[in-house]
Amino acid sequence: MDERTDPIAAFQDAFTRARAIESTDPTAMTLATADASGRPSARMVLLKGIDARGFVFYTNRASRKALQIAENPVGALCIHWPMLHEQVRAEGAVELVSNGESDAYFATRPRGSQIAAWASEQSASLASRDVLLERVRELEARFQGREVPRPEFWGGYRLVPERIEFWWGKKDRLHERALFTRRGEGWAFELLQP
Repeated sequence: MDERTDPIAAFQDAFTRARAIESTDPTAMTLATADASGRPSARMVLLKGIDARGFVFYTNRASRKALQIAENPVGALCIHWPMLHEQVRAEGAVELVSNGESDAYFATRPRGSQIAAWASEQSASLASRDVLLERVRELEARFQGREVPRPEFWGGYRLVPERIEFWWGKKDRLHERALFTRRGEGWAFELLQP
């Protein structure tokens, strides 16, 4: 792999190293979106897939982030691995993941997480935690003895990167930064000042 031509391979290499040494979840990333007026919002999500097409995460499609993506289908993400002293940022369009991909991923989730996806009206007001827990109990009874199907309102999104920046922390804040910018089917590469 030529690290100056394939940022996805470079990310996968860094991700492998992070998984080996990070004390916290190396899939945790900040996802920033903005509504139609440009007002930004950021939150932590988990990276659930990465390939040449982009970075995949899953959520309730009626959540605040999903509504913002529907209004303004672009986003930015940032993954920081403190033990490695590395960070990766990506920006680009956000698209829906296919139902088949969403179904396949949902089937791998622990049963409790599958029930939670059904129970939570993510980002909506909640009268009390007891209301949510009662909903969980109702759903556990509903799906007792059978597989939990993926709710239609829950699925994946893919950030299709137009820019990917790698950051390596160095002594005296003389950090190294490398930027990849999509150019047709390939990538342009440049170094950035710290």
